[in-house]
Amino acid sequence: MSRQRGQSTSEGLKGPHTVSLKVLRLSRPSLADHHPLPQQTSSNGLHISPKASLSFPSADPTDSFILSPVLTLPPAFGSAYVGETFSCTLCANNELPENDEARRISAVRIAAEMQMPSQPAGLALDLAGASSSDVNENATAKPGGSLQKIVRFELKEEGNHVLAVTVTYTETLLAGEGRAASGRVRTFRKLYQFVAQPLMAVRTKVEELPARGAAPPQYALEAQLENLGESAVSLQAVTVNTKPNYTALSLNWDLDLSGDKQTHSPVLKPRDIAQVAFLVQNVGGAEAPEDATTASKPGDRRVALGQLNIEWRSAMGDYGSLATGWLSSKAR
Repeated sequence: MSRQRGQSTSEGLKGPHTVSLKVLRLSRPSLADHHPLPQQTSSNGLHISPKASLSFPSADPTDSFILSPVLTLPPAFGSAYVGETFSCTLCANNELPENDEARRISAVRIAAEMQMPSQPAGLALDLAGASSSDVNENATAKPGGSLQKIVRFELKEEGNHVLAVTVTYTETLLAGEGRAASGRVRTFRKLYQFVAQPLMAVRTKVEELPARGAAPPQYALEAQLENLGESAVSLQAVTVNTKPNYTALSLNWDLDLSGDKQTHSPVLKPRDIAQVAFLVQNVGGAEAPEDATTASKPGDRRVALGQLNIEWRSAMGDYGSLATGWLSSKAR
């Protein structure tokens, strides 16, 4: 995790816990890169085989392409972005020595909640087993055993997030022949803090087009999408979720032009900007009035049109999505 912010309370009074907690973020691997050495010549005096710099055996050590088919795990926590799913595994481990016959661990439970700017008190999270079937709750009964749970949480807002994990277990003292002499329920709680950053910056502009006689009003919706992340992303879809009585026509790469060659989704490198546009039309009926989500100045009547939905994939296929607030135009 990014940073452990706190530890269990009253730990010194109760003694060390016999169950430990490990938290590991789950991330997709990336392709390892390698940088081939320059060719050996009689003038440069290099007596190093070019294969020494390759990440994997290659038939052509002179190939200058830096990406290899070898996968590598992330070396650090990395960045957490709004619109993507934050995943991590929680592992409660039985730290009793194998030769300890005086104590026994049972009834291990893991609970987690996410604290965020809009909910500082915390939101309880659903935990899933580490496999297709739920992990046996008695997995930590034997020394060296572990109980694993997986947390998946969709990041929807910027700012500090705190993952609070609570571990509860029963520690039983044995008198002999496996008979229980006494037992106590023990609990500890740990906090892990990270920051959710914006990945996609969205700037929008809505303008009503000149009227064409008695035809329903039309609006031009333009948006600039900027990649604020550290790696490239591929735009999968950009759509408009319109209000009733409105429809949106995309004027972007997914525009259906008969006879033209189909274009691929744009790829945005860090700090790249993509320009998208839509034609929003009133298909009949009354215009959607402004609601509480489209605030305006007193006396400034506006027409709510819809929301802009953006979907993307990271370089290794991680899915992300973002929806703007309600977009509106000043009514004439």
